[in-house]
Amino acid sequence: MIKDLFDVKRWEAFFLVLPEKYIPGFLMTLKVALTGLLLALVLGIIFGMLSTTKVKPLKLLARVYVEFFQNTPLTVQVFFYYACLPYLIGGRVPKFTLGVIGVGIYHGAYISEVIRTGIEAVPKGQFEAAYSQGFSYLQTMRFIVLPQTVKIIMPALANQALNLVKNTSVLAMVAGMDLMYFADSWGSDRGFFMQAYLPCAILYFIICFPLAKLARWLEIRAKRTPVPKKRKEVA
Repeated sequence: MIKDLFDVKRWEAFFLVLPEKYIPGFLMTLKVALTGLLLALVLGIIFGMLSTTKVKPLKLLARVYVEFFQNTPLTVQVFFYYACLPYLIGGRVPKFTLGVIGVGIYHGAYISEVIRTGIEAVPKGQFEAAYSQGFSYLQTMRFIVLPQTVKIIMPALANQALNLVKNTSVLAMVAGMDLMYFADSWGSDRGFFMQAYLPCAILYFIICFPLAKLARWLEIRAKRTPVPKKRKEVA
């Protein structure tokens, strides 16, 4: 196996398929990750807000969403969408849409919890002051609470983005035309496993390493930034 790593002919074969398979797969992974992250953020904000509301049916709905998608494997969810969505909508589901739905809904549940934690970290006095000025719940969230929440949750959001990118690899099991799919397909056909999976790992690393560094930087920055409550006490 080790000698295969230094086989020049195998690497020549890899570089021949690099622009044909790996680059399109890499771009597909990026598109799925970015669009899936956008969907996850939208769902996370909606259900994160519902998790903190005093309306019990809405709060229950948010908890059901979070608990179900956090406690079922992403693989099972993606296979469900792949097998069942065509019957539900009466037509074929594009692989790109399948990937976005899969990682978006799954990570939306985790981002929802991140946002809920951030909202609960905002002092309750902020809510009371907003309500006393005539703000509605949505206005309070939009103009007062969520802007403060963003500063608190950015490190956790960056970690979720990192995990989302890595989880796009599950699409390979349903021919998602992503980076992992092309690497697995080519490597299995030719038996060039070193040449197939090592470059695949490097390409994932190119995406994920900057996100990991960003998450770490945001975490350090958050620890150094005084919280609003302490600033008031000093004043």
